[in-house]
Amino acid sequence: MSELFGTLSDGTPVHRWTLERAGVRVRILSYGGIVQSVEVPDRDGRTADVVLGFADLDGYVAHPGPYLGALIGRYANRIAGGRFALDGRVYALARNDGPNSLHGGERGFDKRVWDVAPVGHGVRLTRVSPHGEEGFPGRLRVAVTYTLDGAGALRIGYEAQTDAPTVVNLTNHTYWNLAGSRGAGGHELRVAASRYTPVDAHLIPAGPPRDVSGTRFDFRRARGAASGYDHNFVLDKGVTKAPEEVAELHDPVSGRVLTVATTEPGLQVYTGDQLGEPFAPGDGIALETQHFPDSPNRPEFPSTVLRPGEVFRSQTVYGFSVR
Repeated sequence: MSELFGTLSDGTPVHRWTLERAGVRVRILSYGGIVQSVEVPDRDGRTADVVLGFADLDGYVAHPGPYLGALIGRYANRIAGGRFALDGRVYALARNDGPNSLHGGERGFDKRVWDVAPVGHGVRLTRVSPHGEEGFPGRLRVAVTYTLDGAGALRIGYEAQTDAPTVVNLTNHTYWNLAGSRGAGGHELRVAASRYTPVDAHLIPAGPPRDVSGTRFDFRRARGAASGYDHNFVLDKGVTKAPEEVAELHDPVSGRVLTVATTEPGLQVYTGDQLGEPFAPGDGIALETQHFPDSPNRPEFPSTVLRPGEVFRSQTVYGFSVR
C-alpha cells in the first residue's frame, strides 16, 4: 500500500509504502529509501515504533546529517582524503566529512528519490547512478528490496551492476531504539567479532584490526553500549553467501530483541552521540552492515571493487522477538 508522503521543493512527489506481516509494520519512503518506522510488540503485546524518524518529509530534508533510516551509497562509511586509486587512475570525491568523503558524498543515495515497485510482501527500489556522480566512476544500476518474511523479519537485499570499474559499499542507516520512547542507553549489545578497526581522529582506520580482548570493544558477550562508539567490527564469519547472525540488541525493560544477520564482513556500531536536534545523544543505535571504511585505499581489507559483468549482492536480515 502506498500514499503520498510529501513533495520536495522542486515538485518531486515522495511516496510512503507500508508493509505489514506477522505483527510487524514497516514504512518505507521513496526519498532516500528511508525506513521511516518499524512497529513491533513488546513482551506484553504493546506495539511501539522502534526506529528514529520524522513524521513528515520536511523533517528529513531539514535534518539530513544523521542519515535517519536511509539507504547509503555509493560508498557507506568514510574514504580517506576523499580520494582513491583504481586501475592506475585517481578519483576525487566530495569531501563532506572534514577531509574525508562520507556516505556517498554531498548528495548520496540518501537524498535521491528512488523508483519503487511492489514485490511479494515488500517493495523494490531502483535507480541509476550516472558515471561521475559525486566523483565515482561508472554508470551504476542499483536495486534494493525491502520485504517482510513469514516471521516478520525485515529483509534487505542489495544488487548493483556497473559499466566501468568502480567501488561499491551499500548499507542502511536505521537507528534502533527498542524501548520505543526513552533513550537506548539501557540496551544490551552482542556482536560476533573478535577484532575491531581502530581509527584516528577523523574516524579513518589506523593500522590493522585489533583484538577486542580486554578492551571496551569486546561485545562477544552481551553488555551495555551506551555511548562512545562509531567503529567497524570485523565479523568473525567474514563474507558469506547467505546471511548469518552476527549481532543482537536487547532492551531488558520492554523485552524486545533485535537480531542482525548479514552476508557482509563488517558491522559499524554507532551509538548516536552526535545525532543533533531534535534528538538527544544516545536516542538510537545504528547497526550498519557493510564492508570496512576506507577499503578502496586498503588492499588488505575485503575488496569493494565492482567490475563490468559482475553483480554486487548483499543481504541483511533484521529479526524481531521478545524475552
